[in-house]
Amino acid sequence: MRRAAVSIGANLAEGCGRRTNAEMARFVRIAMGSASELDHHLLLCKDLGLLHDEDYKRVSKNLIEVRKMLSALYESIENELGVQAKAAAKG
Repeated sequence: MRRAAVSIGANLAEGCGRRTNAEMARFVRIAMGSASELDHHLLLCKDLGLLHDEDYKRVSKNLIEVRKMLSALYESIENELGVQAKAAAKG
């Protein structure tokens, strides 16, 4: 779970270090995958009785917020890519 959680931020950092918005979008998608992986691990731990229901609800709520932020970031980057593509086509 720690690896998946750390991977979210690490992929965002790596994407920020890339040259293009398309590359950044790719790493945001990877971060979204890591968030999904963490979601699975949390649910599995809850189902196996390794995580109390209250803790699961609290952490899951926070993860939902992170996923919303990742989705908004991805959408923003994709919109910017669309604007750039239109400008290049008019070029």
